[in-house]
Amino acid sequence: MSSNLVRILGRAALTSRGKLVAPSIHNGLSRSQCLAAYSTSVMPKERVTATLIPGDGVGPELVDSVEEVFKAAGVPMDFEVFFLSEVHSALSSPIDTVVESIARNGMCLKGILQTPAYSNERETLNIKLRNELDLYANVVKVKSMEGVRCKHNNVDLVVIREQTEGEYSCLEHESVPGVVECLKIVTAEKSYRIAKFAFDYATKFNRSKVTVIHKANIMKLGDGLFLKCCTEISKLYPNIEFESMIVDNACMQLVAKPQQFDVLVMPNLYGNIIANLATGLVGGAGLVAGEGYSQDCVVFEPGARHSFTEAGGKNVANPTAMLLSSANLLDHASLHHHAKNIRESVYKVLKAGKVKTKDLGGYATTKQFTQAVINNLKK
Repeated sequence: MSSNLVRILGRAALTSRGKLVAPSIHNGLSRSQCLAAYSTSVMPKERVTATLIPGDGVGPELVDSVEEVFKAAGVPMDFEVFFLSEVHSALSSPIDTVVESIARNGMCLKGILQTPAYSNERETLNIKLRNELDLYANVVKVKSMEGVRCKHNNVDLVVIREQTEGEYSCLEHESVPGVVECLKIVTAEKSYRIAKFAFDYATKFNRSKVTVIHKANIMKLGDGLFLKCCTEISKLYPNIEFESMIVDNACMQLVAKPQQFDVLVMPNLYGNIIANLATGLVGGAGLVAGEGYSQDCVVFEPGARHSFTEAGGKNVANPTAMLLSSANLLDHASLHHHAKNIRESVYKVLKAGKVKTKDLGGYATTKQFTQAVINNLKK
C-alpha cells in the first residue's frame, strides 16, 4: 500500500467524528459494532428538523406530495424551507444561508435545480452546494419495481459517482478566439476517498462486486489515476469481487444485460450519464431516488436530475422518486417505521397498476397518485 494511500485513509478515520454519516467501516470495529454505533448516534428526538429545497420545474409539486404524505402518516419531522434557483434568481435564498441550514440539520430533501445552458456564473448552484458541503459521493439505487413495465427485469444495481471534481471543476477559458480549453481535475485523494466509499458501501449492504468505470485507455493520466486508486483500494477488500470496464462498453453492457452489475463507481461526468441511463432501465426519471453524502450531512433528491420544467404546474409528474427519497431521509433520521410505511405504500400503488401517471402509461395526476399512496398507508 502506498504511503499516500495510508495518509489519506488515516485522515479520513480522524475526521469521521465517530459518526457514520457516510457509509464507512471504522478501523478495529466489526460491521455489527459500526451499525450499532450508527443507530445510537442519530436516534431522533421527539421531532426532527431537516432542510427542504423545493427546486425548479415540477419540484414544488413533488414536495407538496411529500408533505401531504408525511402529514397523513404522522411523520414527526419539520422542514426549514429555502427557495433556491438559478432561473428565478431574484427569489432565490442566499447559498450561504442554505448551506448553513443543511450543515446544522445534517440532512436535506431537495428538488432538482434547473441549470441554464448559458450563465455568467462559473459554478452552478448545484456545484456550489456540493462544494460548500463537500458532498463528494452521489448514490443512485436502481432497482426493478413490480408493476412497472420495462425492457429488463431483476435489475438491482447502485451507481456511485464522485461529484466534486473531474469535468465539473469549472476550470475553462478561451485561450484564443474560437479555442476553448477545459481542465479535468483528478486527484489521488478524492479518487481514494470515493473508491473506499464504494467498497464500504458494498460491505455494509452485503454487495458482492464493485465495478470501476473509466476511460483510462484514452485519458491515461487522469482516468488512469482514478483506476489505479480504485485498484489499490480493492486489495483491502478481498471478499468483494473487483473489475474495471471502459465507459463506452459499460453503457452497452448496461443496456444489454444490466443484471451483471452490482455496485459501480466512477468519476463525475460518467456518473451523471450512467445514473440517467440506468434510471431509464427501470422506468425513468420519476421512479428512482438518489442521495449525496459528505462526512457530516446527506442530501436526498431524485436520482435522475431532470427538473421537468415543461410540466411545471400541470399536475402530471410522477412523485415516486421524491417519495422514495423522502423515505430514505426518514431512514437516515432513524424514523424507520415511517420510512417503511411510506415506501411500502408507494410500492403497493405501483404494483396494483390502477393509478398510473403519464410516464407509466396512465392518466392519473400527481395529486391522484399521492392520494393513492395515502390510502395505502398503514394507520
